Amino acid sequence: MRFLYIGDVVGKPGRTAVSTLVPRLRAELALDAVIVNCENAAAGKGITPEVALEFFKVADVLVSGNHVWQYRSIEGYLDREPRLIRPLNYPNAPGRGSYVLSLASGVKLGVMQIEGRVFMRNLDDPFAAVERELETMKGVSCIFLDVHCEATSEKQALAWYFDGKLSAVIGSHTHVQTADERVLPGGTAFLTDAGMTGPYDSVIGMEVRTSIERFLTQRRTPHEVATTNVWLCGAVVDVDEATGKARGIERIKRVFVP
Repeated sequence: MRFLYIGDVVGKPGRTAVSTLVPRLRAELALDAVIVNCENAAAGKGITPEVALEFFKVADVLVSGNHVWQYRSIEGYLDREPRLIRPLNYPNAPGRGSYVLSLASGVKLGVMQIEGRVFMRNLDDPFAAVERELETMKGVSCIFLDVHCEATSEKQALAWYFDGKLSAVIGSHTHVQTADERVLPGGTAFLTDAGMTGPYDSVIGMEVRTSIERFLTQRRTPHEVATTNVWLCGAVVDVDEATGKARGIERIKRVFVP
């Protein structure tokens, strides 16, 4: 089984790249499933039901992150749409932290997400949250975990802790693709961060001018999504369906030319 995980999609430029490139990539890379991180897809911060529906035309499962709560309209949608998940370790939150996708071949792919606590919110223990969720996925051999974390160390610790229990652990949130893809000794594919899908002539997707102004003045300025030099970034994971062990992981970075 081969699935593509697409890193943090930023604004309309990122959404357009996903809508255009994913159908081509499914054929080119012989993909069985596509998972998209959508937490910054609506105007650079958050996700709306309308944007989610746009993604579901080309993607199978959506994961989010700490910005998923930007629009109140998404809370009811999270309860209604199981294919859009939020981090497992939010207490008493709408929606779900995992989803089991049934592929055309009959194989099941579990998808879950947690949010880190280093330099972020003091949420429930992400290690314990994943362990509890694994208990609900008995019989699902192929499982992917998105680790939405600020700190590289926390992402790596989670990957090593669950090595052999998960098919793949891939990080999101920082919007910068790392070059450390590997399969750990127990058979878990790992990449610290899948990177950003959006405009790269920017500061993590936002206009350079307003981003620099924030640093120079220490005042809040409006977020403005950049528009030029758009790339789709992520990773393809190849998993042995019988064992759930990863056979390989490959970083993906494709330029989008309208």
